Amino acid sequence: MPLTLEQSKVGMADKIDQVVTDLFRRESFLLDRLTFDNCVSPGTGGSTLVYGYTRLLTPTVAAGRAINSEYKPGEAIRTTETTALKIFGGSFEIDRVLEETAAKSEVAFQLSEQTKAVKNKIHYDFINGVATRTGGKLKAGDGSDFDGLNKLLTNASTEYTPSSTIDMSTLENIEANAKKFAFELDTWLKKLSEKPEVLFVNSKTATVLKTVARTMGYYTRSEAEFGKGADYYDGIRIEDLGEYFDGSSQKLCVPINSSTGETSIYAVRFGLNALHAASPTGNKIIRTYKPDFNTPGAVKKGEIEMIMGLVLKNSTKCGVFRKLKVE
Repeated sequence: MPLTLEQSKVGMADKIDQVVTDLFRRESFLLDRLTFDNCVSPGTGGSTLVYGYTRLLTPTVAAGRAINSEYKPGEAIRTTETTALKIFGGSFEIDRVLEETAAKSEVAFQLSEQTKAVKNKIHYDFINGVATRTGGKLKAGDGSDFDGLNKLLTNASTEYTPSSTIDMSTLENIEANAKKFAFELDTWLKKLSEKPEVLFVNSKTATVLKTVARTMGYYTRSEAEFGKGADYYDGIRIEDLGEYFDGSSQKLCVPINSSTGETSIYAVRFGLNALHAASPTGNKIIRTYKPDFNTPGAVKKGEIEMIMGLVLKNSTKCGVFRKLKVE
């Protein structure tokens, strides 16, 4: 049965697993809201972690007709897709003396930091992932990314590109272009078959959206999960996906083109008939491997791991807004 991270906690015997799962939920609105279809089983004989599904690209239409005339055919368009599950995770090493003498548990600190790192990598791939394909076929099991929203929504009916770039890079431009931006944004949102739950953006776009929402009278703020506050544009949550550290530099999870200053906004509706995740069979979506200081060896390793892929069942329920200049 598909489940969320909250539901996966039920029956967990290990308190550390529960704590780490809660950390992922607190740190990520995305991971907290995703439903995981836990039905992928690699089995034996070379089977791989691939999830197959059918995506609705364009819905059918209805119309009236005159006597002695026929309806104009208009079939719903579907396509068969696959997504590869990716193994996300990280490890850390701790000397047993450090754990025994530290004022606060070093294991707890490292688990918390590793959780944030894994979360950030998932956020980055959620937007920017591009799956490796060989001869047009998905190549799974090599650590390659699944397709992120940027790839999945390119050329979709809900990809919206204004006729010209909307410049919201300064306060003066925001004040001058607020009405035009709100008009284009609302026109785009009407293209979706259902009102989205969230707009995923970077921090600069979040500021722009909140400013425009206040200007147009669309802004609201309310208490959200875990006591946090959440901002809304016309009832749609504004969520900054943050940054990902790749080992050498910070990268925006929703990137800004360095030469043009342009970025995108991603509208998402969650659900098994919209956007969800796929995971291996079983109820344990997140796995924690704790250092065992009761066995010989001075330095012990700990790891966190999550296996998942991104599934877009209906491209009319999610969309992307292009050509927004924020810097």
